[in-house]
Amino acid sequence: MLDRQSMFKRAFVQTVVNQTFPNGVMIMKTDSQLQADVLHELKWWPSVNAAHIGVAAKGGVVTLTGQVVHYAEKASAEDAAKAVYGVKGIANDIEVEPAGSSKRTDQDIAEAALSALKWDFEIPKDKVTVSVKKGWVTLEGTVDWQYQKDAATRCVRYLMGVIAVTNQIAIEPTAKVVDIKSKIEDAFRRHADLEARRISVNTHDGAVTLTGGVSSWSERDEAVSAAWAAPGVTSVRNDLTITP
Repeated sequence: MLDRQSMFKRAFVQTVVNQTFPNGVMIMKTDSQLQADVLHELKWWPSVNAAHIGVAAKGGVVTLTGQVVHYAEKASAEDAAKAVYGVKGIANDIEVEPAGSSKRTDQDIAEAALSALKWDFEIPKDKVTVSVKKGWVTLEGTVDWQYQKDAATRCVRYLMGVIAVTNQIAIEPTAKVVDIKSKIEDAFRRHADLEARRISVNTHDGAVTLTGGVSSWSERDEAVSAAWAAPGVTSVRNDLTITP
């Protein structure tokens, strides 16, 4: 029969998430600690009402639940969870249910989305189309750069009545670059927040695949953003693993 101390150690080992801080000190974070950190981070973000959001954590994967009025708040809650050290994955199961003055018809949302896209200088004119069904916005079309595709999502995610956004815009660069791999690797070496030696870059035409390990979600996003910034990139497959 296990004594109390042994039982505690066994339960602890089954629920921990290993983390390594920059100074090389290894610490252990339990699922309950990770859950608490995410909850505190949600409360820290002024754009999120943490009282409406539930958090569960298991093996570094965080699940968000609850109900909010705006899609922008759902997206902000996910961004807040990503900012917490030790989070390896997120399941965003928050439901968006517009209420009162937040409700809009699909036609109202579509008109507002088209207007927002028209007034955003980052988005090429007449390159993006919009369809809306029961508050769910779908974006289609073609642009030259990933940042333009991302800008289209930002344009519509904050609109009243939107419950979700699907971005199906394709990247079709006009520029053709043959040394994409070396340009991305050079960019990784320039970024102070990236451990370039841990990331491998493979390219085929304009398709890029990133493999290896990074220490946090923010470092993972930084690597993907740096890859997308290379001219001629048409897609980025992110196979990076978060290994604190």
